[in-house]
Amino acid sequence: MSLSIRVACFALVVLAQAGVSVVYGQAFPTRVIRIVTTEPGTSTDVAARLIAQGISNSNLGQRSIVENRGFSAIENVAKSPPDGHSLLLYTSPLWLMPFMRENTPWDPLRDFTPLTLVVNSPYVLVALPSLQVNNVMELIVLARSRPGALNYGSSSAGSANHLAAELLKSMAVVDIVRIPYKGAGPALSGMLAGQVQMMFAGYGAVAPHIKTGKLVALAVTTAQPTPLVPGVPTIAASGVPGFEASSLAGIFVAAKTPPTLVNLLNREIVRVMQKPEIKERLFEFGTEGVGSSPEEFTARIRAEMATMGKLISVLGIRAD
Repeated sequence: MSLSIRVACFALVVLAQAGVSVVYGQAFPTRVIRIVTTEPGTSTDVAARLIAQGISNSNLGQRSIVENRGFSAIENVAKSPPDGHSLLLYTSPLWLMPFMRENTPWDPLRDFTPLTLVVNSPYVLVALPSLQVNNVMELIVLARSRPGALNYGSSSAGSANHLAAELLKSMAVVDIVRIPYKGAGPALSGMLAGQVQMMFAGYGAVAPHIKTGKLVALAVTTAQPTPLVPGVPTIAASGVPGFEASSLAGIFVAAKTPPTLVNLLNREIVRVMQKPEIKERLFEFGTEGVGSSPEEFTARIRAEMATMGKLISVLGIRAD
């Protein structure tokens, strides 16, 4: 072995012992790791900051920072070098927007590699007490007896709570009219003012109103009961088998990122997500911390693209 090769090997050993990973003969990370995500203040942003802090305190030996870029976060990471230093933490618009908007400048499966599912945020189907229904089957029976007479509030077209409502209508074969609002907050305000009769909402937003009796919790949208909403059954177990419509958020890297880096980053992020204090912090924001393998996350995305993509196409939903 030549002197130069021995020196290079020694340097790699030193880097590894210092907490710097060595991938394909090169050190990683060599600079700050960016987590690019949506607007500040959301549960997705909170998750990004918790993960960034966890990475900064890991054996990788580099800081991690959060960049809030809103919708432009997707293209920013898609155009970044596939070297593992730029991560995208994003929600369903990443993989569903191409169904709702022509000429989307990215392809969710071609331009990105999924790393891990980070959070699963269930919705609660809530109704006004004046509707006099206590569960999903009673709602379905009422809606079928009065087609087009009931309504629901939602945020923008193609949003997660809009698609959840349309999925329920499709699977339960009921006609309930959508009343659109500019966001989930205004939709909830409209419901409390009696403008709409039901909606799918995050539990954190509606919990106080459920406790005071202003709203009735009918069911949750997860496949299994969630500790976030104890005692409330799933829609799937309430007469609509197979229903699932949670809001998902996960981490991606640019396509062609080396598999060794994908596995390394997955391992570090899942390690952060498994910490009890991280799960507890996310729980406070009404969401469940997950942490999955790249393969599991990819399968979940493909399944949602198949279900929601078909729904979007059949109904002709276009993004606002």
